[in-house]
Amino acid sequence: MASAGLLQTSLIWVAYGVAVALALLVATITTLTWQTPHERSIAVTVVSIFSLTALLATVLLLPVDIALVSSTASAHLGAKKDWATPPRVDGILLTLKIVYYTLYTLDALLCLIVIPFTYFWFEEYDEVEEEEGTSSAGARLWRALKYTLGFVFLVVILFLIGFFVPAAGNRGKHMDLDYFKRLLAANHGEKALTFGVGLLMTLGTLLYILYTSAGLALLPVSFIKSAPSISAPQLSETTASALEQNRELQRQLEMRNAGRADGMSQKDRRELDTLLREERTLVRRERLAAEARGDGRSKIYRAWTKVQAFFRPLKLLGGIFLLVLAILVWVSMLITGIDKAANSVCKQHCGYILGHLNVFQPINWIFVQSAKAFPVDYILMALLVLFFFSSSITGLSIIGIRFLWVRIFQIKKGRTAPQALLMATVLLALMILAINYAVAMVVAPQYAIYGTQTFCVNAPRHPGEQPDCREHPDMVRPCSEAFSEPAAKDVCTPTVMSTFLNRVTLHWPVFGAVDFWAQFVFLAVFLVVFVTSLFRTPRLDLSELDEEAEVDEEEGLLASTGRRFGATWQDITGRPRPTTTAEVGGGAGAGGQGRQEHEDYGTAAGH
Repeated sequence: MASAGLLQTSLIWVAYGVAVALALLVATITTLTWQTPHERSIAVTVVSIFSLTALLATVLLLPVDIALVSSTASAHLGAKKDWATPPRVDGILLTLKIVYYTLYTLDALLCLIVIPFTYFWFEEYDEVEEEEGTSSAGARLWRALKYTLGFVFLVVILFLIGFFVPAAGNRGKHMDLDYFKRLLAANHGEKALTFGVGLLMTLGTLLYILYTSAGLALLPVSFIKSAPSISAPQLSETTASALEQNRELQRQLEMRNAGRADGMSQKDRRELDTLLREERTLVRRERLAAEARGDGRSKIYRAWTKVQAFFRPLKLLGGIFLLVLAILVWVSMLITGIDKAANSVCKQHCGYILGHLNVFQPINWIFVQSAKAFPVDYILMALLVLFFFSSSITGLSIIGIRFLWVRIFQIKKGRTAPQALLMATVLLALMILAINYAVAMVVAPQYAIYGTQTFCVNAPRHPGEQPDCREHPDMVRPCSEAFSEPAAKDVCTPTVMSTFLNRVTLHWPVFGAVDFWAQFVFLAVFLVVFVTSLFRTPRLDLSELDEEAEVDEEEGLLASTGRRFGATWQDITGRPRPTTTAEVGGGAGAGGQGRQEHEDYGTAAGH
């Protein structure tokens, strides 16, 4: 039996290793396709890839945590498995703690030291000084280190505050439960760590409200609306023909007025001005088509563009599925929030810890039911946390990095500056702390804390034995924080993540209260953005393509589907369909069909 337990836990860790390897691949593709090719830096690229991989590894550790603690107990019998002796369970929890602390320490070092140093190292580069030889690598290194020391000082101050400031005292009559006693048993080092994590988690929650909520609402909509109504090859061919015709008309006008002493007539001057404006529009459109084809980009970027075009027909179905999932998550979070606010065992004194669910919660129910088909529930949990992570990236790409209403950096595929890439990585690290809190405490609280563990309330036949529910399945209960029966204490093992988060909210209730009530703000922002996106697409920003024009398009949620699928096939093959004379003429006219096709493709590129 011991070998069976070792095999199961080993398979879980092997699956996690494979997931981290895939995360490295995803981080590499993301970094290379999103950063601008004109300002690439090897240091920025390496640090961004490594940081994104570490963040994804941290996110994917929660399903591993749930799977490992669930593997120690039999959900049908409500008892520990024969191999799950207390030393073996303690060894599993210790391994999880080491991995958690290693990853969070690595994330903290990356975000507070490595990334700031890389940012200042890149900022200190001066091409003119480098060519003149007036700037040395040592001077550049010293200036970057000097600015980075400020972040190191900030980390030390946070740790000292958490180490010396006393934590909250007595919190009420419910503190005599064994679960809460174990949470409060922490030394000064752990208390300092909980303070630092609690503060960073609260800062991340503010970003989570802004970016993740908007991304959760817009990610499904962007999948549904992502396909352009004209392909990149078709747009390129149409634009080239229209541009050639436009310039030919300009030459004819200039030749017709070449020998006139009084110059060009007013009528011809107005016509020439119109042609010049149309030429600028066509040149911008040609550049947009070249970017969409991947001209001048790396092979990885062009290959990724082909893959996206190939799977574009499936994005409509995927978008509908994500839309249903987002609504289901929103409803589940609202139910849990109301349940916690009304029935928490200790209210604001412990961050609204809920003893057990009092209302049907759909996401939690789905996880419990899917646990009957191993390992479906763990795969679903991994997909759920990745959905939140992807929503955060979507929110960053749509909103950008801002200070109040002023946009500092734009996050866009193929146009992201190195500084923006590094800052986005830091923001994602803070948001991951908030995502872990939301998933474990609000989205699927009971499952995220105890997984599929149950315990038997049938009295044991002899003292010291485990209760036997083989003939009494109705006496099997799901594990919960509120139960104080000895059987629950012996069987139910909380996940390491939930224990740490609850310890943060118990020692520092202000963080728990802020993080809990922030979930309602998150739900409100999601609702506003989601309802708005159903009736109106986000404003199209063409500042880089046309500094004099703004396009504000109104488009139905499922409009132009047939044209979009036609454009998808042309993007895959790289060949346009044959064009007619009418289409070429329409493309040259300002405000005609060519301009509309340009706007449609620009909308897709923005998504």
